[in-house]
Amino acid sequence: MQQYVVYTRVSTEAQGRSGLGLEAQERDIDIFLDKFSDIPYEIVGKFCDVQSGTDSERPELAKALELVRKTGAELLVAKLDRLSRKVSFIATLMDDKRVKLRVAQMPQADKFQLHIYAVLAEQERTFISERTKAALAVAKVRHREARATNPGFSKRIGGLRDETMKRNEAIQQKANAEAGKLIKVIGPLRASGQTLSAIAETLDSMNIPTSRGGKWTPTQVSRVLDRCDF
Repeated sequence: MQQYVVYTRVSTEAQGRSGLGLEAQERDIDIFLDKFSDIPYEIVGKFCDVQSGTDSERPELAKALELVRKTGAELLVAKLDRLSRKVSFIATLMDDKRVKLRVAQMPQADKFQLHIYAVLAEQERTFISERTKAALAVAKVRHREARATNPGFSKRIGGLRDETMKRNEAIQQKANAEAGKLIKVIGPLRASGQTLSAIAETLDSMNIPTSRGGKWTPTQVSRVLDRCDF
């Protein structure tokens, strides 16, 4: 009988309390078990961390891996980034002959394919980080130029950044709240296999507006799914 140890993870306590991120992961795992797993199967353990994916020291993951090594079961996760956002961590885990990994959203992927996916995802995150640093560097240069040409200019870049961060935090909170409502409609549609374009058309036909009151696009649907860790 095929055995699995299920591991899920959300990044924040708010996601843990809302259950939205966990519901999406559990839905993907249920789909995998129903459509792609050998039958019969057995779930020998379930573990969940509320912690960042960049942190390799996660107590529930450690327990899950211990059970995997003890029983020979496969470690089953919904998405690869729920396991870790570090390529080095994933690579080390894949080198462990006592650990068999299965990703629900990539049911046929082998170790090589999973490794490539992890590398590409990390490259994307690195690029985004560098882009943010470059934008801040430009802002500092413009700030110095403004002070040099205008003696009365007294705002500090740190103050501007604090104000921006507060504004961005408010925007993110609003976006999270909206996504939490929308995922109740979008989640089941995506789980049923509908494409992003089809979901966008469905939302428009239901007269559900975007946050700005416009028409839905596949990109906007994807953002809602990502925000809810779907």
